[in-house]
Amino acid sequence: MLRNRALRYFLGAALLTASTIGAAKLYAVEDKKEGDKKPEPPSTASAQPDSTTEGSVTVGGQVIAYKAIAGTLTVGASNADDAKLGLDGRLLPDSGEKAPEKPEDAPATARMFYTAYFKKGSSSENRPITFLYNGGPGSSTMWLHMGSFGPRRVVTTDTVHEAAAPYRIVNNDYSLLDASDLVFIDAPGTGFSRVFGKNKEDAFFGVDQDAHAFERFIRRFLTKYERWNSPKYIFGESYGTPRSAVLSADLQNVDLNGIILLSAILSFDNSADEPKLNPGVDQAYALALPTYAASAWYHKKLPTQPAALEPFLAEVEAYALGDYMGALLQGSELPQARKQAVAEKLHEYTGLSVAYLLKSDLRVEGGAFSKTLKESEGLTTGRLDARYQGPDYDPLSSESDYDPQSNAISSAYTTAINQYLRADLKYGENWTYKPSAYGDPGFHWKFRQTEGGQNVMPDLAKTMKANPKTKVLLAGGYYDLATPFFEGMYEMHHLPIPHELQANISYKYYQAGHMIYVNEGILKQFHEDVAAFIKGTEAAK
Repeated sequence: MLRNRALRYFLGAALLTASTIGAAKLYAVEDKKEGDKKPEPPSTASAQPDSTTEGSVTVGGQVIAYKAIAGTLTVGASNADDAKLGLDGRLLPDSGEKAPEKPEDAPATARMFYTAYFKKGSSSENRPITFLYNGGPGSSTMWLHMGSFGPRRVVTTDTVHEAAAPYRIVNNDYSLLDASDLVFIDAPGTGFSRVFGKNKEDAFFGVDQDAHAFERFIRRFLTKYERWNSPKYIFGESYGTPRSAVLSADLQNVDLNGIILLSAILSFDNSADEPKLNPGVDQAYALALPTYAASAWYHKKLPTQPAALEPFLAEVEAYALGDYMGALLQGSELPQARKQAVAEKLHEYTGLSVAYLLKSDLRVEGGAFSKTLKESEGLTTGRLDARYQGPDYDPLSSESDYDPQSNAISSAYTTAINQYLRADLKYGENWTYKPSAYGDPGFHWKFRQTEGGQNVMPDLAKTMKANPKTKVLLAGGYYDLATPFFEGMYEMHHLPIPHELQANISYKYYQAGHMIYVNEGILKQFHEDVAAFIKGTEAAK
């Protein structure tokens, strides 16, 4: 999930501005020699002890008792550094290393916060386990934790910006605990996770650095809780989907039963956010067109309103990859008569005026669409979910200035995670929970400078070819402008894998936005779809 303009090109859904970081105290620990004290590695010195609580959740009329563990695991910045650390994050006695005198000179480490839910009364060896995380890059996982499959969820009315607190935190009738144990992970620098040591930002804030941290976290978790022989799943939302692609390839010798991608983007050339910065690569406009059409259909802005959405979208998809993409590829050689015809067809599919479409050279970015669709009413529509709308901030701007969907739900989720972690899970006293890392000094995401650029499709393809039984579930919403649904489908169909492996990919799309679980009815269906996916793949058939 992304929020600020500098990162929007790469993807979206952090939803919040950055929180301040509480300063952590560093405590010295006694060495074996009496009176001789050495500084403890900063990643563990200020860590709170894990908190274990018990609870129950009712799913489909079934009461599920569970044990919840809120805690941290510390990982090193490289495999070599990581191998020197015990599960408690301290240097192993035989590591051959000594803790430096100054904490800032210590090798970079990340103390990663997680909440794990284990169903009681079941054999852990064969019980599936799913690792879940949001994206950003730079977002905590409070969205999935408090909105999707955890045992509690915060209630927000779909498409409505409700009044302020108190918010309702209720039993989650659609928790995934009926199908899998769950581990919600906050990325380094977010939530209660922190980074420490020399060059800590360079060590963890980047495409590959981030995925390596999650890889090492998962290995440590499997060891700590003796879950190596469990069926394993990773579940990423938004930027969590490219993280999943890289992570899956990094998890060498750890075969995954399934990979769940929610609101996906793997090649950033396909982003609807500012493709004008990448002239000559036009497919982003074509891949966003079905989402524009769905949004215009929802708001009844089409010249002729189709009765049903999905047959209409099938027609738009065919046009997007056919006549529309063909016209864009011609560039300045496109005949004027054909340009006029394409503009008229786009008007039918988007509700935008022919004059506006011609003025934009048939290329409309996501922010411009959000601004323009209901501009005559003084309204801006949502980016993460185009069904949301709010007052236009600046009538003279060319693109939307904010996201009404983000404004509508962020307070509820921030309140819910802070209340729930402290009151129910008994964790985080005196700590600041950071919804995101945006605005933090030193937070700058390092994208790849290697062949292929910001396209992690080869990483996912590598995973699927290395283990041809790996299954992938792609899910998303029709009204999502941050990661348009047709873009995700396009990327799956262009993975460099043998044709027969395409059968390992399944698709589930819903009449929702980026965060499909905000709609309770769709969350119910999504739960059924994901539970069925896990049940059908836990034996690695």
